[in-house]
Order: sequence, then structure tokens, then C-alpha cells
Amino acid sequence: MKQYLHIYLAIAVMILASCESTPKSQPNAIPATPLQKTVTLDKNFKIVSGQTVYVPVYSHIYHHNRQEIFELAVTLSIRNTDLTKPIVITSVRYYNSEGKLVKQYLERPIQLDALASTDFFINRNDTSGGLGANFIVEWVAQTEISEPIVEAVMIGTDFQQGISFISPGRVIKSQNNEKRSPLK
Repeated sequence: MKQYLHIYLAIAVMILASCESTPKSQPNAIPATPLQKTVTLDKNFKIVSGQTVYVPVYSHIYHHNRQEIFELAVTLSIRNTDLTKPIVITSVRYYNSEGKLVKQYLERPIQLDALASTDFFINRNDTSGGLGANFIVEWVAQTEISEPIVEAVMIGTDFQQGISFISPGRVIKSQNNEKRSPLK
């Protein structure tokens, strides 16, 4: 009987020794998405630079000779690349394949501080945009700045198949005018 007790104790010790402890969360962990800082643009806000950026996105793509649809989640990423100066995102709009507005993402302009970023997400099962969906992003700044990076990341997985790709934004309108203000 004592012999079996020693075997059971040895097995219990080996099991306990092989268990890994779960790491504790970092107290100073950075949140995944920064809080969006809303701002008010009044007549004193002088626009020196700004752009309207077109970003093509895909809520789905075809595969197997266009007989099946592969649905994709979309993340629009806006990154302020300037080392010292903020930008203000004035509008983020999502359009479908027919050019109709599906969703306006901002109620008020938001400020992106130097080197900050923000993102906007479309669920994989949201196919309201269609194959020719796009975002229109508008931003302004009170000084000359380094242009932000505006791009979309599409990703989808099914069973053992996965796909991901990026779609860079393209500037379709620029403004460089020290006298112009956002109020009309």
C-alpha cells in the first residue's frame, strides 16, 4: 500500500510541476484603441493644409470562378506621421458600390496628436458596401505637416483558408491655403 502511495505522490508532483502559471496583466498596458479627442473648429481655426483621401475597400471578394463569396472584415487606419504637430480628422464617410453614403463615422471632428492613430471597423458580415465600397477621409491642419497614412486592411478566414491585404488611400483633393477657414 505504501508503494502505491509513493507512486501517486510522484504523479501528483509531476502534474503540478508541469502546470504553467498565467502571466499577470501589465499595470501600465496601453489600450488597443486610443480615445478619440473631439475638437471644435471655429472661425479662429486657420487651415494651412488638408486633404480628401479616397480609400477603396472590399466587403467581399469572389473565388471559385465567381461562384462563391469570401466575406472580409475591414479596418480603416488613419495615422498621423508628423513628429510634432497634430491633425484634425473632419470627416470619415463610408460609401457603397453605387456611390451612396452608407455611414458617417464622425459626429464631430477629432484631433490626432503627433504620431497618434485611430481606426474604424466594418464587421465581416456587413456586406452593405459591396465589392466597390470606399471610405472618404478628410483632414486638416493649422500648419504644414507630414502627410498622414490612410489605408484599409481587409481580412477574412474560413476553415483553413485565410486572406488579408491592404488598400492604400489616394489623395483626390488637396488644400494649402493659409487664409481659408472651415466655416463657409
